[in-house]
This record gives sequence, structure tokens and C-alpha cells, in this order.
Amino acid sequence: MNNRPQWGSRAGFIMAAVGSAVGLGNIWRFPATAYENGGGAFFLPYLFALLTAGIPLLVMEFALGHKYRGSSPVTFSKISKGKEWLGWWQLAIAFVISCYYPAIVAWASSYSIFSFKQTWGDDPEGFLYNDYLKLAETPGDFGGLVPGVLIPIIIVWVITLGVMFAGVKKGIEAANKIFIPLLVVMFTIIVVRAITLDGALQGLDAFFKPDWSKVLDGKVWVAAYGQIFFSLSIGFAIMITYSSYLPKKSDLTNNAFITGFGNSAFEVLAGIGVFSALGFMATQQGVPVSEVVSSGVGLAFVVFPQIINEFPAFNGLFGFLFFGSLILAGMTSLISIIETYVAGIQEKFNVSRTKAVAYGGGLAFVASLLFATKGGLYFLDSVDYFINTFGITLAGFIEVVAIAWFAKELKNLQKHADDLSDIKLGAWWRICLSVITPVVLGYMMFDNLKTNLTSEYGDYPREFLFNWGWTVALGAIFVGVLFSISKKKNNALAASANKEVSR
Repeated sequence: MNNRPQWGSRAGFIMAAVGSAVGLGNIWRFPATAYENGGGAFFLPYLFALLTAGIPLLVMEFALGHKYRGSSPVTFSKISKGKEWLGWWQLAIAFVISCYYPAIVAWASSYSIFSFKQTWGDDPEGFLYNDYLKLAETPGDFGGLVPGVLIPIIIVWVITLGVMFAGVKKGIEAANKIFIPLLVVMFTIIVVRAITLDGALQGLDAFFKPDWSKVLDGKVWVAAYGQIFFSLSIGFAIMITYSSYLPKKSDLTNNAFITGFGNSAFEVLAGIGVFSALGFMATQQGVPVSEVVSSGVGLAFVVFPQIINEFPAFNGLFGFLFFGSLILAGMTSLISIIETYVAGIQEKFNVSRTKAVAYGGGLAFVASLLFATKGGLYFLDSVDYFINTFGITLAGFIEVVAIAWFAKELKNLQKHADDLSDIKLGAWWRICLSVITPVVLGYMMFDNLKTNLTSEYGDYPREFLFNWGWTVALGAIFVGVLFSISKKKNNALAASANKEVSR
């Protein structure tokens, strides 16, 4: 156990956990989700979801990783040999995400440079799809590599793998101690500047003005749980892996509350910054805020360049800060995602960290080249949607059910957390994980399945969605099962269940 890597400090772990949770979705997904689901009224179901699902799940995963001292496959194999496949499934999901996530960070890297001269011109949308991504006309067409995307992807991978090779303490912890404070400072500057713009109050009013009628809508509550679930990096091995590096005496419950509320605080900060800027844009164009609200790729790479174009001064600096924030948020999440399968490879094949990073990261790098092609955006959109909808959500649902209903581990995990933590868990914690969370996640899965079986996502051709959506999501399950029955298990994974793997 003494050979297992450990965080150098509690602050280092919390920054890494918050860094994993704070990702691109905090900036480009949460503001629009809150606005569309009742504005200020959305914070009621959002807070309820945080306290009944987000933090309880964080506590559970922190306790799992800390108690069983291993990657996700090792953790589940110690609970029950029949559950090891779940850990490998989670690692397969993480691997898929790590293949396309660098492309988005690469786009942000390019745009941070484009900001200084507003290279996108007067038509940011046309520039993004035609000039920068050189988007293929038909989904499924590769169309060759795009140098403007390929080069920054390579740079992102060089930096990321450098951090991974350095290890848990000298690499991941050190990087997050730089990236997270820098991210907070940069985005705070953005917010301060944005709220001083003409029309900022109009945007903030649209963001915070409560529509209490929405609170009675069940879909709003599902949206709140969905935002919390996706935002906190729970359900696909990250927090289990990170907590396995904690020292023996660690306050797990307190760490979970700090991580959960830290992530939510940044989401609210992002909402203030984004909607202040959207209010400015609406005022400049003489239209309501509702006509300029966007999310995802459209918000970051189309709407914000339009906002930057209309800035009264320091356009380039504001753009650099915004896209720089996307880079930092993306990098901290990407590092945590890769660490899940690096740890799994180490324990499965009994190899050094260097080899695990080279094999796992190298394979992900090669796969990420798909998203540097002219058809890259189509592939990314489909893979991202299906691996989140039928990967993370489903894996999270099965994890909770497996731990709470079948393994009946909640009381043991509660005792483990209570023995180490100042905040004691009561019956509320077990009720949340055994009843509320499974019901909500189960409903989300049912609704998602019904939606995707009766209509095509994004109006893509059915064959394309099957090849680059359903196949990837189902393939992750197949890989999980395949790794769990691999012959290598007896001489590596089983051994790691009894002693910790050295770096």
C-alpha cells in the first residue's frame, strides 16, 4: 500500500477533483440549461439534485476508491468478482471521451490566437464550418486531415501526456495547482468585464429571473439531475481512481461537499459571465436575449466570436481570456479522464506507469486523429451524444444499483466514510442512493431510449448514427466484458487486489 502514488496534500486532491468536475460543460452547457428550465427557479431543483444525488454519489465514489485502493476494475472486483466488467466498461467510456475531447481543446487553442485579430471576420459561423473545420458536406465522409486542427491536437496531446508521464503528485497535482487558480482568475476577469457592458443587466435578468411555473414540470427536475450528474465527473471511474490516491486518513465527506459546491459555484460564475455577454450582444443587435441564447459548440465558436467583434475595446484580450478558460477547463478534465485507464492498464497488465501512459495515451492519440478530419465535427457530435447518453448515464445507473441493491455495500461505505469524516452520514445518504438516484437515472435512461428509438438524433442518417453512435456506445460494454474475462487477469489484476501497484 505504501508504494501506491498519493496526493501531496489535501488541497492538491481537491483541486484535481474540482478540475475534473469543472469542464467545458460548466461554461457552455449550464447557462443555457438553467435559462431554458426556469431561470432563477431552476436553482431550486438544481440544489436539490446536488444534495440528493451529486454529493451522495461523490461520497460513495470517494469511499469506494479510498477503501479498496485501486482503479475502477480493481474496486469492483474486490466487491464481487462478477462486477469487474463494470469497472472496465467505465474505463472504455473514459477512453472514448479522451479520443474526441482533445479536438475541442484544440479548437479553443486555435481560437485563442484567432481572437487577437478576429480572424473569423464578420461571419464566425461560416468561418468555423468552412474555413477552419473545412467541414465535409456529408456526415460519414472523412475528407482528409485538416492541418489547422491536427497541429493543435498534437500540441494538446504532447502537454497532456507530459503531465501523465510525470505521475500523480508531480504531474496531475502540480498541473491542477496551476491550471485551476489560473482558470478562476481568468474567468473572473471575464465576468467583471462582462457585467460592465451595455445590456449586461438585461442578460442577467434573463438568466436569474425565476419562472416558478417550470418547477412543477418533471422535465425540469430531470434536467437538473442530468446537469449535476454530467458535471461532477461521476459514473465513469474518475472519482474512484482519484480517491484511491488519498492517504489513509482523509475526510471523504467534507472533500465531497467542497468538490460539489466548488463545481456549482463555478457554474453560477459561468452563467453570470455568459449571460452578461449575451445581454450585451442582444442590446447591440436590438433583439431580445432569447434570440441570442445558445449552448455547446455554437455558443463558444459562433456566438462568442460575434460578441468579441462588437466589443468596445480590448477585443483580442477578452477573446484570449475566454478561449484560454476553455483550454484550462478542458485540460484538467482530459487529464482526469486519461488517468482512469492509465491506472487500469497498470493493474491489469502489471506494467510501469510510463508504459501504461504510452500504450493507453498513444492509442487514444491515434484514435483522436479521426476528429482532425473534415468530417471530424460530425463524428464528434454523434460519439459524444451516444457515449454520454448510453454510456455515462447507463453506467452510473448500473453502478448505483449494483452497490446499493445487489452488493448492499452502502452501510459498509457509510461506516468507512464516517470513521474518517467530521460530517457524519445519516439515513438520508442511503435513501438518496438506494431510491432517489436510481429512480431518476432509470427514468432518464427510459426517456433517452424512447427518444432515440422513435427519432434520429440531429437529423443524421440512420446508418451514420448506427456506425458512429450506437456501435461506439455498445462497443464500450463489449470491451468491458472482454477485458474482465481476459486471461491476463489472474497474474495481474488479481495480484493488485492484494497489494498496491507501484508507479
